[in-house]
Amino acid sequence: MKLITTGVLARLLATTLLATTLLATTAARAEDMVFTSWGGTTQEAQTKSWAEPFTAASGIKVMQDGPTDYGKLKAMVDAGSVNWDVVDVEMDFAIKAAKDGLLEPIDFAAVPKADLDPRFTTDHAVGSFYYSFVLAWNKGAVSGDPAGWADMFDTKKFPGKRTFYKWSAPGVIEIALLADGVPADKLYPLDLDRAFKKLDTIKSDIVWWGGGAESQQLIASGEATFGQLWNGRVFALEKDGADVGVSWNQNLTAADVLVVPKGAKNKDAAMKFLAAASSPAGQAKFAEASGYAPVNTKAKAEMPADAVKALPDAHVDGQINLDMNYWAEHRDEIATRWYAWQAK
Repeated sequence: MKLITTGVLARLLATTLLATTLLATTAARAEDMVFTSWGGTTQEAQTKSWAEPFTAASGIKVMQDGPTDYGKLKAMVDAGSVNWDVVDVEMDFAIKAAKDGLLEPIDFAAVPKADLDPRFTTDHAVGSFYYSFVLAWNKGAVSGDPAGWADMFDTKKFPGKRTFYKWSAPGVIEIALLADGVPADKLYPLDLDRAFKKLDTIKSDIVWWGGGAESQQLIASGEATFGQLWNGRVFALEKDGADVGVSWNQNLTAADVLVVPKGAKNKDAAMKFLAAASSPAGQAKFAEASGYAPVNTKAKAEMPADAVKALPDAHVDGQINLDMNYWAEHRDEIATRWYAWQAK
């Protein structure tokens, strides 16, 4: 029998220890996940409120990607090569994507459901946050205070560039119809002919924004004197000391939701992340940081009173709920008209 010397034994033990460490590291990395959102101040708040505490508690690293891109998500699923594990999307997209087989069902054994707002919870999504589109303006570039959406279309009283969300999504069509005198309770079904005719009157004065950070920059710089912004983006500008005004008159409400693409590589980690993000603590931290409303009904109890007063659901007078189910059903039809009109 060949004797093993002390030096050889030490090297063998070191090699075994290294292999064990590598296996443990590989196992940990196998559960690391990718979170994709819209960038800017919103994703920064999601990172600090959800991802960092989640990693500290679970050891699961959350890598960030973005911005959210629906075409890219669909292409990943269709190709069977999904690099995203949790994605922040608009709710109308989530409804349609679930019908098209692009999303994993939510494991509600892992994600507590009892305290989640049922308006923003489906078999394939849990709420991310609840927001309003508001009218915002650069006070240094506007003479007087616009009172509502109709002023966006009054270029004599309020000259200058206007900025709107460029993608086919709930919001701009409804704004055009409201500005043209359609009552809030008569918005649906959307009269696209009437909406595009109204938008034609200011088309040459529109500067489009594709992401929240861009909308902030356009207003803060004065490149666009006023426009349609997510309320949380205005909240962030105000926190940074920007001289901006805001009107909550006929604010338009909707929600973003969190989804797991079909075939996500780290589905178990994704479900754990969803549980943390939608918890009372996670939602309270994010709402306080962003100005968007929480989707967990117990979150407000963990927030300072002054932060609660800044949320969209503190501005319910004249508030209008965008119809996500209508948009999900007519999403492709409206998109065809929208992008053809933009290209003219």
